[in-house]
Amino acid sequence: MGAPNYLAAYPAEIQQQALALLESGKLAAHLARKYPERHAVQSDAALYDYVNALKQRYLRNAPPVSKVLYDSKIRVVQHALGTNTHVSRVQGGKLKAKNEIRIATVFREAPEAFLRMIAVHELAHLKEKNHDKAFYQLCLHMEPAYAQLEFDVRAWLMVREAAAQS
Repeated sequence: MGAPNYLAAYPAEIQQQALALLESGKLAAHLARKYPERHAVQSDAALYDYVNALKQRYLRNAPPVSKVLYDSKIRVVQHALGTNTHVSRVQGGKLKAKNEIRIATVFREAPEAFLRMIAVHELAHLKEKNHDKAFYQLCLHMEPAYAQLEFDVRAWLMVREAAAQS
């Protein structure tokens, strides 16, 4: 299979099971049953409101997010599902800092749980820059099913990739 291995970080046994389910067509059916509907967050303005609602609920003391948008330039193949950038600019005699979150456009078509997982991941970067234990604990605080959702997102990406190749 020429598609990127979105499950490369998982044990070989899990990867083999997922590939077997993918090739039999059962993986797509399973994900469709588990996550039957797309979300309604389609515009950048709606995405901004969605992410800020999560931030207000879980990360009130974190720095504000100035921009949240879907970005068609993010390539999922390059292992980026979203980005969190910290932009500093000098304006007059002051240093202005802004946080921007960009989410891959492919998530416009995703189930709401997948969008939430990506938003939680990017919001966690406001407090924890590295993917370490503290980062994942923060993700789990905001979304208790984070680990399962991350796996399911990767499986969903495999299904999409396989469908695009056929």
